[in-house]
Amino acid sequence: MSTGSGGGFQDPPAEVLAEAAAAFGLLATPARLHIVWALAQGESDVTGLAERVGGTLPSVSQHLTKLKLAGLVRSRREGRRQVYLVDDPDVVTVVRLMVGQLAERAGHSARTPVRLREFGA
Repeated sequence: MSTGSGGGFQDPPAEVLAEAAAAFGLLATPARLHIVWALAQGESDVTGLAERVGGTLPSVSQHLTKLKLAGLVRSRREGRRQVYLVDDPDVVTVVRLMVGQLAERAGHSARTPVRLREFGA
């Protein structure tokens, strides 16, 4: 492992970089990022997510399947419905930080709920 000039940090292994790139790739679509943002605020079922993010049930369901396969979200059964939540608290931290910073730059209050669609998502 090499040490870069950036303060003595070691470069992560190639496998870690590949895994991070895959996670960022999944979050690179506005719809999936919005779903993760919504789930970072609290768990929800597909219907609630579709209403919140403005997507169709089949579309939101497909996005959730991809996020679930990647280990970014998980689900549990409550009666007849599936409830989804973010499975990785670090992902919540990254998403909240990034979206919060962008909201501040755009002049939105940190306390005001931000719909990603306001940013062209």
